[in-house]
Amino acid sequence: MGIRTGKQYLDGLRDDREIWIEGERVRDVTRDRRFAGAARTVAELLDMQHHEALQAEMTFTSPSSGQLVGLSHIEPKSAGDLKRRRIAISHWMNATQGMFGRSPDYMNCFVAAFAAAESVFAAHGAQFGRNMRAFYEHVRENDLVMTHVLINPQVDRSNPVERQEKDLAAKIVKETDAGIVIRGARMLSTLAAFADEIVVMPSTYINNSPGALDYAFGFALPTATPGMRFVSRPPVSPVTAPSLLDHPLALRLDENDAMVVFEDVLVPWERVFIHRSPEIANGLYQKTYAGPQTGHQAAIKALAKCEFMLGLALSIARAINIEGYAHVQGMLAEIMLSTETIRACIVAAEANPVTTPWGTTAPDPMPLWVTRLGFARMFHRMQDIVQILGASGLVGVPSHVELASGAGPIVERYMQAAVGDAGERIRLNRLAYDACVSSFAGRQRLYERYYTGDPVRLAGTFCSVYERKEELRERIGDLLAELRRRDADPAQDWFREALP
Repeated sequence: MGIRTGKQYLDGLRDDREIWIEGERVRDVTRDRRFAGAARTVAELLDMQHHEALQAEMTFTSPSSGQLVGLSHIEPKSAGDLKRRRIAISHWMNATQGMFGRSPDYMNCFVAAFAAAESVFAAHGAQFGRNMRAFYEHVRENDLVMTHVLINPQVDRSNPVERQEKDLAAKIVKETDAGIVIRGARMLSTLAAFADEIVVMPSTYINNSPGALDYAFGFALPTATPGMRFVSRPPVSPVTAPSLLDHPLALRLDENDAMVVFEDVLVPWERVFIHRSPEIANGLYQKTYAGPQTGHQAAIKALAKCEFMLGLALSIARAINIEGYAHVQGMLAEIMLSTETIRACIVAAEANPVTTPWGTTAPDPMPLWVTRLGFARMFHRMQDIVQILGASGLVGVPSHVELASGAGPIVERYMQAAVGDAGERIRLNRLAYDACVSSFAGRQRLYERYYTGDPVRLAGTFCSVYERKEELRERIGDLLAELRRRDADPAQDWFREALP
C-alpha cells in the first residue's frame, strides 16, 4: 500500500475498537466531538506525505515493495539519513507547533530501532526477532499509526510489581498453542483512540524470579482486538466551544491519554517479541538504541515547541508595545536561549553519530540527554513568561464570537492593541491562553515533565551512562597533583613575596 491518505486513515478508524470516555463507549472516534479534531489532525499529517512540494522530503522508497513509505520509518545508515529524517519529522512538528507529542513519527522511530536490533529479541528465540522485523515491515508498508504502553498502574510503588498485594498490572496468565494470554492493565496510552496498533513493551526493571517472569513480555496488537478496553481521560477543551479560534490548540491537538485493560486477550505467537525474559526486557532501550532514535524525534518536537512559544512571546510583546523594556527583553532572551540550546543539541547529535552493532546509525546520545532532562524545565519557564507578558490580557480575553455579537462594537473598540485591531488581539490572546493557561496547557506542562520517563530516575540513569566521568575526575586529580608539586617547589614562592 505505501503512504495512506487521510481519508483512508479515517476510514480505518471506524472499526470495533472499545474506547470509553465520560461514562460511554464511543462507536466512531472520527465523529465524536471529543475525538474528531485530533483524528482529523492525524489525517492531515498523513496527507502531507502526498503534497507535491513535501513528498520528496517526507518519504522514501520501500526496500521491499518499491512503494513510497514515510521517512520516519527509515533505518538510518548514515548521518545524512538522520538529517533526512529530521527534515521529514520537522514538517509534522511545525504543522502542530510541537504540541502533538505522540504524532505517528515517534512510534515509527521506536519500532524501526527495534527492527534494526532484531538480534536482541532473537536472543531468547529466533522467532521473536523475526516477529519484530515482520511487524516493522507491516506498519511501514501500510502506513499504520501506533500507540504504546510501557508502565504499570500506580498502585503500590514501594514494592516490585510481582509482590504487590493488588494484582492489577498486565501479565501473562496462560500460554496456548496459539499464543500468550494477557490479563490486567497498562498505562499511559497516548493517541490510543487514533491508533491502528498498540505496542506493549516493558519499562521498569523486572526481577529475574519466577513470579516476575509473567511481567517480562513485549508484543503488538491491532487496537480493535477483542478483549482490549481503552478508558480515556476527559477532553481538555470545551467541545461545545462556539469557535475554533477560542481553543485553537486543544480542539485540534488533544491526542488524549488512556488506560488499556486486557481481559484475557490472546496475543498470537507471531506478534510476541519478548517472552518471559527479564534479560531482554531490562535495558531494552539502551541495547536497541531506541533511546537515542526516539530522543532525536523528541528533540525535533522540542525545537518546534520552542520556536512556537518564542513566536508567541514576541507577538504579544509587539502587540502591546512592551518589547522595548529591558526586563521584557530579558525574558524573550531566555526563550531564545532555550531555543538555540535545543537546536545545537540536535546538530551535535547528528554531527557525531554512533554506528550500532547492526550497521545502522544512531544520533549521539549525550546531546539528546540534555534535551531529555532539560526541556521540561525550559517549557515550563516559557509558559510562565508568556503568562507574565500577556498578564490580564490572557485572563480576560473574550470569545472570538463576541465580535459578531451584540457586544461587538464595544469589543471592537476596547480590545484593540497598540499593534493590531480587536480581532487580531483576541485571536493572539486566545492562542496564548490555550498554550499557557488552559486545561490543554496544563496537560502539556505535566506531559513534558514525564514525557520520556520519571525525571528522577532519568537523572540517575544519565549519571550512570555519562561517558566522561573518569576523564574529568582524572583532570581534577592531575590539577591537584600539579598544585601540590608547585607548592613544594621553592621557585614557586613568588606569591609569598612582595612583588615590585
